[in-house]
Amino acid sequence: MIHKRRLNKYSSYAELARHEVQGRDYRIRASRRAHSPVLIVAPHGGMIEAGTSEIADSVAGSEYSVFSFEGLKANGANRDLHVTSHQFDHPDCLGLAARSEVVLAVHGCLGESLIHVGGLDAELTARLARHLRAAGFDVDAASEKYPGRHPLNICNRGSRQMGAQLEITYDLRTGESRAAIALAVRRALAEPAPR
Repeated sequence: MIHKRRLNKYSSYAELARHEVQGRDYRIRASRRAHSPVLIVAPHGGMIEAGTSEIADSVAGSEYSVFSFEGLKANGANRDLHVTSHQFDHPDCLGLAARSEVVLAVHGCLGESLIHVGGLDAELTARLARHLRAAGFDVDAASEKYPGRHPLNICNRGSRQMGAQLEITYDLRTGESRAAIALAVRRALAEPAPR
């Protein structure tokens, strides 16, 4: 009998919380902006996907709500804390998402100098791709590799049940490009949606 390798150690936050210690293995950082319709999420922040929390914070600024689940383990041990996006169900994050019209998730991915854009909000993903390209980044718009189209993906758990996600390669999320990425994303979020 052939056993399929399990990609993630945990299939939900509840399962993770039974085995990992908050404050030692991981932490939650959240800030709700009462009048913001936008939530920025780094579900694999800290040392899980390095640089994603920092980009999420920069995008959120003082205007948008932000939620980061951050790995704190020794280098190399944080992969255990990766709960895939359509199973990411931290109750505080789900609560923030339900009160938000727009949810944007920031992830890290393999590769080099590329940003994949996915999610069910086609209009927002197009704006994100356009602004990121205008800032000089290579963009895989409507990414097939990282589509973000599962209805339970955390980016699609907002009140409109559609959002967007960015999958950013390591070199871009840990280098000097972070500020330019955040600025381009903020411009895309601030641009009025067509009526």
